[in-house]
Amino acid sequence: MTDAENSLPILFDPLTTPLSDSQPRALPLLTLTDLRIAESHAAAALPEHTLMARAGHAAARWLLERIAADPSVTKSQQRAWLIAGPGNNGGDALVVATELHKAGIAVEVCMPVEVKPADARWALDTARAAGVPISAAPPASLDGHHWLVDGMFGIGLTRPLDGVFATLARQLSQRTKTRPTQGAVLALDVPSGLDSDTGAVIGGNGAAAVHATHTITFIGAKPGLFTAQGRDLAGRVTVAPIGLAAGINRGASQDAATGAPRAPIQLSAPELFGPFLPARDFATNKGTFGSLAVVGGDTGMCGAPILAARAALYSGAGKVHVALLGEGAPPYDPPHPELMLHPLDTLPLDSMDALAIGCGMGHGERATRVLHDVLRLDVPKLFDADALNLIAKDPALAAEVTARGVQGDPCILTPHPLEAARLLGSDAASVQRDRLAAARALAARFASVVVLKGVGTIVAAPDGRLALNPTGNAALATGGTGDVLGGIIGALLAQHLPRFEAALAGVYLHGLAADTLSAQGHGPAGLTAGELAPMVRTLLNRLFYSATPA
Repeated sequence: MTDAENSLPILFDPLTTPLSDSQPRALPLLTLTDLRIAESHAAAALPEHTLMARAGHAAARWLLERIAADPSVTKSQQRAWLIAGPGNNGGDALVVATELHKAGIAVEVCMPVEVKPADARWALDTARAAGVPISAAPPASLDGHHWLVDGMFGIGLTRPLDGVFATLARQLSQRTKTRPTQGAVLALDVPSGLDSDTGAVIGGNGAAAVHATHTITFIGAKPGLFTAQGRDLAGRVTVAPIGLAAGINRGASQDAATGAPRAPIQLSAPELFGPFLPARDFATNKGTFGSLAVVGGDTGMCGAPILAARAALYSGAGKVHVALLGEGAPPYDPPHPELMLHPLDTLPLDSMDALAIGCGMGHGERATRVLHDVLRLDVPKLFDADALNLIAKDPALAAEVTARGVQGDPCILTPHPLEAARLLGSDAASVQRDRLAAARALAARFASVVVLKGVGTIVAAPDGRLALNPTGNAALATGGTGDVLGGIIGALLAQHLPRFEAALAGVYLHGLAADTLSAQGHGPAGLTAGELAPMVRTLLNRLFYSATPA
């Protein structure tokens, strides 16, 4: 490795690399089109084989650092097995194998089909000259290897894995399931079989893809590593910029179909929304932090809006009201008498700073009338749950939502995939196949800020901005967590955050609360929605209002 290569900013973890001393930073997420452009420019400016050499060296360095840090096995006892596919991803694997071999690590390379591109042929020749053991036949067993490296296929794969590659993908995935007793699986660039743009497995349900414990991805992070199935398949992601990040981090993304510039996709982080949070000066009062009304709760369904309202209270709103549609609701919330509960007709919604509408409101005629009424108000609005389903089936309501956005007063819509499908006239499977495209389509159709919930929640604005949220886990897969999210975002709207930033902040804190509680042993199994709000309060203060952030 040359001195110039040693001086490159080689590796960083996008979830922990800080902007300041305590917070991870926002990152651009590069689509296949973006990456091809970056590679083309670099290839024209750099000596041949440079990018492949840098990628392989970065991955080898990553592995050697972990091998050196493992006290259970000496370096001479470490064994690595690498699978090399027929393209440039296979070439990357061959460079990794060569570097590990030179460092004294026992390596074996399986190459069922000889690599074809010129760069990869160079890597193969170099590996053979160094004496790296290479065979075409897969081993009978992968046991005994401490590291398994997936170098079958990287970005740009368009067909499902088949034959020997599908078989090996399943073997590698089985190893991931048995970790840590058997060792770890590292994917080069992206796990083979994963669409790096969408996070979907190529070929759909049942198709093979590598489930890795770790992924080292080159040039920049990819959206598919953080949403849909990619979040599980990629494991822990490390980025190796290989010297190209400086030129692309602030650039615009490009539309794959038209080539037209558009706002880059970003991995969300506090720097994107923290500056918009209100100051908590001594000379403030409850009016400073706004009044939110949570509108919903038809007869027998008041739990959902109360959950949302409690979350709003813990998220810093000055005053929180609950406007209930149904009969027989409690006069107050005993655990939180700070909440003000009203029959809907008695609360002047136009006097509020923000409205969160839909939790438990039902699908009746009155609910529809309420939506028509609130859409006429010049108050920031969030629509969730039942409100979204009513909008999906009522063209007049949908047109009113769109009109608000066109007039400069965009709503916030917070659908899960099935609700998103109803709004798009599609199905949930189609939404999940390309979550980013679905979020963009919703934001454009309704001229609204859209929060497409699910693993790697996506926040899309009608002006083209799009961010993917890195926080959250399976602890959120329980009833009521969506109501809590609506309450958090509603509280931030009441505190006068812009719509897009309120959505970013709410989604990030909601997921981080689940992550933090799970790390403390309260999840992922059995965490209840009501437990999230107090942790959101803790995180909000720790990250943004503490004199000494942790």
